[in-house]
Amino acid sequence: MNPTSTAPKTILMTLRRQPVLLVQGLALLVFVLISGLPAQAADNVTDGFVRVPVEYIAALGEPDETSGSGAETWGHWPVDPGPRGVRLSNYTKLRQAGGVAPAKWQFDSEDWWLEENGLIMEKPDFPLPPGEYVVTGGRDKIAILTVQQPDSEGISRWSLNNGATLHDVTHLGCRSARYTPMNDGEICSPANAPQSVFRIEPGREMPHVAGCNKQDYAVLFLIGKKAEN
Repeated sequence: MNPTSTAPKTILMTLRRQPVLLVQGLALLVFVLISGLPAQAADNVTDGFVRVPVEYIAALGEPDETSGSGAETWGHWPVDPGPRGVRLSNYTKLRQAGGVAPAKWQFDSEDWWLEENGLIMEKPDFPLPPGEYVVTGGRDKIAILTVQQPDSEGISRWSLNNGATLHDVTHLGCRSARYTPMNDGEICSPANAPQSVFRIEPGREMPHVAGCNKQDYAVLFLIGKKAEN
């Protein structure tokens, strides 16, 4: 899930202006370089929010929506799941290890995830907790994502400010899909995934896998959280 970038000059200028924040600034520079975030997305975290090393949100919704319901179905990866993933070609080894990946997460044959390079990923944490987050798609738009507390039926609403749509804050290079058995007792296995189609290009859907239901998720970069009083 890690696109590449060059060192943003505005980050370096910020460090010179604010030497007391040198340690925090260096940490920010590292995750900007890793994630490929544009300088303005990382350097302009809104007042009242604190920067965090980049985290990832798995979101569902129409690309042109600025708000909606269903945030209770959104997931959250505190760290990049890509480098912690297992290649499809190593699925047999993963099974032989009892489903325990080298990064120590547990594979679930009833609910597994793939990313754009053909890596089996650990599941995100569900749901994304209610709160306010600074998010971006790593392009030219940042926004505050507000996730509300669930209502009496467990439905949680979400909204973006700054006129941003879900597409605006989706990282187009990161592809993410969830696979579950199509029917009870049916085999839904990474062994049946078509390995030759990877890497999946931006804008393309993740592949279907025999015996599986597939749900594509948008991936958002989370770069800031509401500051606690």
